[in-house]
Amino acid sequence: MKVIFITPVTPYKENMGGPSGHPYALMIERDPSIEIEIYSFNNNHFNAAQISEVEKELKVKIHLLKKQKWIQWILKYHLTFIRLFLKYPINYYIRISHIILKDIYGKKPDLVWVYSQEFSGIIKQFKEQQILFTVPDCYSLHWYRRLGKRYTLCNFKEYLKVVVNFYKVYRMESNYPCSPNIRFHLVGEEDAKFLKEICPNADVHFYRHPHYEIHQPMKEIKFSSPKIKLLITGRYDLYSFQAADEVIELFCKNPNILINYELTILGKGWEKPILELEKHHCPVTYIRFAPNYIEEIVKHDIQLSPISVGTGTKGKVLDAFANGLMVIGTPFALENIDVENNVSCVQYDNAEQLLRVLCDIPLHREKYEQMAEKGRENVLKYHDKKLIASQLFV
Repeated sequence: MKVIFITPVTPYKENMGGPSGHPYALMIERDPSIEIEIYSFNNNHFNAAQISEVEKELKVKIHLLKKQKWIQWILKYHLTFIRLFLKYPINYYIRISHIILKDIYGKKPDLVWVYSQEFSGIIKQFKEQQILFTVPDCYSLHWYRRLGKRYTLCNFKEYLKVVVNFYKVYRMESNYPCSPNIRFHLVGEEDAKFLKEICPNADVHFYRHPHYEIHQPMKEIKFSSPKIKLLITGRYDLYSFQAADEVIELFCKNPNILINYELTILGKGWEKPILELEKHHCPVTYIRFAPNYIEEIVKHDIQLSPISVGTGTKGKVLDAFANGLMVIGTPFALENIDVENNVSCVQYDNAEQLLRVLCDIPLHREKYEQMAEKGRENVLKYHDKKLIASQLFV
């Protein structure tokens, strides 16, 4: 099978400057008979050496593409006021040049694989080819969920931003090109249902998100002693504000919880919550950036994932499961991952539930170590890269 892959970012083993890890994971263990050529807009600005490295690892050829000059100009100078007047998000208007399009047609691919929601405009440039459109999330669902959050409802500027973006992406997604030769690929089950609701003629498929890197040798699951190493990862941003603030408030009101834990926060933007923790005598180690993310997370026993809003699958949560951490998370953190509450993970809905769990873990270490084992087992089995690739390239 010959596949042409069109993407905004150059694939890489982890997310670098965009969603580069997902397509990389889908390609790295594909069947050897599948030949792939990549056409990348290289929004993550990889240099020639990095591109050559990816070509060797994935056994692919990478061609670089350029956006139209007017789009480059708007993006370069952050001309938001112009973007407000566009019917769709600006990246929808990106097109492949006629010269490149002719080159792709000449290669007679069996499949044209297009990545990211906003490239639905590019799909319209291909009339008869078999197309796999990896969305991978439903943008409309994301903005719809944002509408109901406290941070949005109490901030008029944020509310206006969410409403404007919701209508833009809703118009785009409800008008996706739909024909028998186009197959839609999403990594979220609710995303797939929502997309089918707003675009009934789309041929929508939900395939689980593959896990990324696994530390070698694999971590022995045995909680640290005397203190259990508790990790919070990810940015402190709109995706986590509400749930993260609830966790910080819980710790500040109940600092004795941390007597049995060694708390580390890994991610950007946590400076203000860290100060709040320190003010209430809650010891915490703050790592803004880890050069080797997997090497860092395997030093810990439990990952707490307070995610307030989101769609699709959370890569950092998958990383934790695959590398043997016991995961405690909100419903949004754990959605679309093949794990079961109180069997292979712990899901909590509010601070009171989280408090009970954190008090229980030191008393029943073995129970939660077994959950971590089961969580890793499930993710390695059902989120296996080779398995997902076999479902995708048919």
